[in-house]
This record gives sequence, C-alpha cells and structure tokens, in this order.
Amino acid sequence: MIQEKRILDEFLELIQIPCSTLKEREIADLLTKRLEDLGFTVEEDNAGEKLGGNAGNLVATRKGNVPSAPMIMLTAHMDCVEPCTNIKPQIKDGLITSDGTTILGGDDKAGVVAILEALRVVKEDNIPHGDMQVVFTIAEEGGVNGSKNMDFSLLKAKLGYTFDTSGAPGRIVHKAPGQNKVRATITGKAAHAGNAPEKGINAIVAAGHILTKLPQGRIDEETTCNIGTISGGRATNIVAEEAVIFMETRSRNKEKLAKLTDEVVAIFEQGAKDTNTSIKIEVLPAYDPFDVPVDSETIRVASDAAKELNFAVNVVESGGGSDASFFNANGVPTAVLGVGMTNVHTKEECIKEEDLYNSARLALQIIKEAAKQ
Repeated sequence: MIQEKRILDEFLELIQIPCSTLKEREIADLLTKRLEDLGFTVEEDNAGEKLGGNAGNLVATRKGNVPSAPMIMLTAHMDCVEPCTNIKPQIKDGLITSDGTTILGGDDKAGVVAILEALRVVKEDNIPHGDMQVVFTIAEEGGVNGSKNMDFSLLKAKLGYTFDTSGAPGRIVHKAPGQNKVRATITGKAAHAGNAPEKGINAIVAAGHILTKLPQGRIDEETTCNIGTISGGRATNIVAEEAVIFMETRSRNKEKLAKLTDEVVAIFEQGAKDTNTSIKIEVLPAYDPFDVPVDSETIRVASDAAKELNFAVNVVESGGGSDASFFNANGVPTAVLGVGMTNVHTKEECIKEEDLYNSARLALQIIKEAAKQ
C-alpha cells in the first residue's frame, strides 16, 4: 500500500539536495543506491561525459514475474532549474512551496518520488509485474540534452511513461512539439560613437530592425515562436559591431516546424541585406515532435490505470518539450503524465500533497495494468 508519509518525507529530502543541470552526481548516487535496494540493476551511461557534466543518465532494469507482460519504462529527470540551492520547503493547508527565495524542485522530484514509492510497494506487497525499466535522466532542463545523448542500446521497454508535466494525475500527454533553436550573429562595423559615428554600422540597430519582422508568440494552435535573448555591443562610446539574437521555433507538426524555421532564416537574411550588415545563422535542431496514438497500448494502459483509481482522464496535446521526445524517437512509445507541478521554473512553484501521493498511486497502477496485458 502507498505510504503517504514516506512519499512526503522522501520528496522533502530530495528537493533539498542541490541538483543543478550537469551537477547531478549527488542525487544520481543516492538514486542508484535506492534502485539497487529495490532489486534493480543500474547502469549509468556516458551522457554526462559528452556534455561536460559529473553524472550520466541512470537506466535501471528489473526482471518481472509475469513473462507475458510488456516491459514498461518509468522515467523522470534529476536536474532542476536555478535557483535550486538551499531550498526551504513550506507546507500549509496541503500545499508545498519553497520559502519564496528559490524554486521548489517538484520539477521533477515529484516524478522521481512517485516512481520510487510505486516500486517499493511492488516489492513489499509482492505485486505481479512484468519486466521494468526506470530511467532517471540528467540535463533535461534547457534542452533535454541528457536524453538526447543517451545510450539508447540500454532501453528494452515496449511502453514508456515520463512523469514530468503539469496537471493532476490522470492528465496524459500523447502529442508534443518539436523545437529548433536559431542563433543569428549580426556583424556591423565599429566606430567611435562621438568622433565618427557615420563610419560605423550599428549591429544592435540592425537587430532591432530585424526583430520587427520576425514572427512572435502563438502562430497557430500547434505552432509557436519566441525571441529568447539578445546581446551585443561593448561600450556606449563604440558603435556596436556585433549583436546576437537567440530564439526558438516549435510545432507539433514537423512540416510546420520546418516552414516556420525557414521563414525565420529568410527574415534574418533579408534583414542583413536591408541594414548593410553580415549575418551568421545557426539552426540547431533540439528535438522532433512526437505523437503516441490515443488508441495505442501506451495510452490505453495509462488511461485504464487512471480510471481504476477514479482519476479524471484527460488525454491532451502539449506545447512543452520533455525527455519523451527522444524516447519516442528511439523506439519506446512514451506518454508524459501529469504529477501536479504548478508554476514550475519560478519561485512561486508549488504542488499539492494530494497530487504527490496520487502520482505514486498512478505509477503503481500502471505497473499493475501492464501486467494484465
């Protein structure tokens, strides 16, 4: 049986362990030990080495006692956005928050503890189950780079569930966008801003001209575009020689993503001509869209599990990225499941205790439902 106090205690413990992106060593070692104590064989890949981090992705495997059941994969990520050091959790009226000086870290420790608690109950209650894999990734924040660099030869599962999105347990994301990042470096000509400004070409001014032409915000129901950062110049008395615009395009439709990205590139190229500057454009594909059919076994198992628990089932399309993009691209049909995280990536982040406990119940029920297949 799910033990709520144990879930809460572990959640409060894990969110207080510093786990910045590419600095997941402490949490990875702790989770390795806990998975091994639950009878899993844990392998760590070299994604961290590729990315310059101090830990890799954890892939844990345990044999089941129902040979006919499909192997399932339960996943969450270990890292958090900043600021995630010296988190001081607060609980009031069933709502968990930080003290307002940091994020909370429910993204994605809520997913981690849900998975761990389900596995403990499976072991303690000797619940029938098929073969299982657990994947705890690094570097999900800032571009899902941990899963992007995973050793996918380690994955053997047939159904996957990533516990890493907003919404109460029962929310099931079956479709999500791909993303391209675009970095444009605009080069003008430096000159003394007081003595000879007419000899210069201001790259920041050129960037401003281009920015007025770029698409921005929601393009349609499945496509978005965002200007993320802009930088440039060296001093107020120098006509800025360089400016850099860093942005992204997203769409759940691969053709729309390509078309929008091409449009952005064309605008940059024309803008450089209009402003007599030169430009270097880098298109950096982040991940592809995925679409797990609503009538697939992956979605059916999760839906049946939620219904069994009397959770409201909500199968949706999302605008966010996750590790599921790369799991799907590499042969494991993976849905993303709501764990109740709210206001993530902000100091106002919070999660209801009820959602924390119900996420563990859902993870456990998914294991049970998969054993029936």
